[in-house]
Amino acid sequence: MTTLTPGAPGTCPFTIDRPVMRHRWERLTFLHWPFEAADVQRLLPDGLEVETYDGAAWVGLVPFYMRVATPGGQRVPWASNFCETNVRTYVRDHAGRSGIWFFSLDASRLGAVVTARATPYRLPYFWSSMRLRERGNQITYLSRRVWPAISRLRIGIGAPIAPADVTALEHFLTARFMLFSVTGGRPVSARACHQPWPLYRAQAQVLEDHLLTAAGLPAPEGEPLVHYSPGVDVTIGRPEP
Repeated sequence: MTTLTPGAPGTCPFTIDRPVMRHRWERLTFLHWPFEAADVQRLLPDGLEVETYDGAAWVGLVPFYMRVATPGGQRVPWASNFCETNVRTYVRDHAGRSGIWFFSLDASRLGAVVTARATPYRLPYFWSSMRLRERGNQITYLSRRVWPAISRLRIGIGAPIAPADVTALEHFLTARFMLFSVTGGRPVSARACHQPWPLYRAQAQVLEDHLLTAAGLPAPEGEPLVHYSPGVDVTIGRPEP
């Protein structure tokens, strides 16, 4: 069950009264590239339309560390804590609701991959060997998919961004509170509620990635727009038609 709660930009527009899961997304980096809308739209299922900003579709590569718990806070050792990397874009459904479409989600826990693929969310998880390391103001992510595709990133973390200075584009890319998937040929959605991201400027110092092209996208052009966040706590709702 969800309740609408109006708020400032970047704030979750609802509360989830009966969550299915509680997550902690931490040590997270957003890398985003603009794409031609047609190149992204052709990979989407019926019922979803790519959402653009200034005429461009945006695709994100998002590595981070995930902690998963039940609504009561219990954790399962074989599926609760792991590295993850998402390839995602931004879409609207026929009702005009904005959300995320995941092209892929790589995780380092096989139990989490099996569980995520079996649940009604039916998210496209892949099992990968992954590593996350921190040193000073640098953070390094390595992902090597069991079905080969590699992503190797080193990020330099810069200054924090004051909430009042977060731009409309930065809100567009990060303030997302719904995901879409397809189950049995039918679209489903789920809500994910969290506080506004604490964002930092960042730069990709090393960037080698094949996850975007493995999803069927063209190779991205130019340098990505990069942001880092220490993380947020997230409440996940049940799948909805």
